[in-house]
Amino acid sequence: MWIMRGVLVAVLGLCFVLPAAAQYIGVMQSAETMDKGTFKLMVAPILAFGKDDADNEFGIAARGGYGFTDRFDAEAKLGLFENGTFFGADGELWLLKGQEPYAGFDLSVAGGIHWMLGKDHYYDTMGFELTPLLSGHVNQSLELCGALDVSFESIDAPKDAPAGFDDSFTRLHLVPGFEYRLSDKADLVGEVGIGLNDESWHYVGVGIAFYLR
Repeated sequence: MWIMRGVLVAVLGLCFVLPAAAQYIGVMQSAETMDKGTFKLMVAPILAFGKDDADNEFGIAARGGYGFTDRFDAEAKLGLFENGTFFGADGELWLLKGQEPYAGFDLSVAGGIHWMLGKDHYYDTMGFELTPLLSGHVNQSLELCGALDVSFESIDAPKDAPAGFDDSFTRLHLVPGFEYRLSDKADLVGEVGIGLNDESWHYVGVGIAFYLR
């Protein structure tokens, strides 16, 4: 009888193995904020690489933002993925500017909140992000970027979750990327997200950002 109970507990535990879909909107920006009064729209496909025999997950990420000052902007975010939908908002503060245009390094910090609405057996989650960003110009067109993306996630676990079920986790990504100026109104942006812990999948994304000044 105790064997059957042990099997039942194990099966119930397996039902709660998939805490959240691997949805990543990406950082997709440099340490420079938008110019004051500038609107931005960015669209990029995102591919998250599965871990532990899990399937890869493909999605489309979109951002819409506005530059409130010469050092602060805010963006709304939307991601449509195979296993769920991501939406949220963040703000970015430009802390350190290069001494000359297209020279030196820029440093900023971004923070925000997001929700992930899972499909099928994936749970809904809510998270807070904190992302320091560093970037520098190679020339007037090309800018190399780097970020450390930290996301603190909380799972909306069902009431019948087993005792001891962990409803929170942290995702941590090192994110090298680039921005390439296509014109005064458009940039090509791309990045690779390198998962630094067990809860973080590697991903890659590339897209185009449009600006209305």
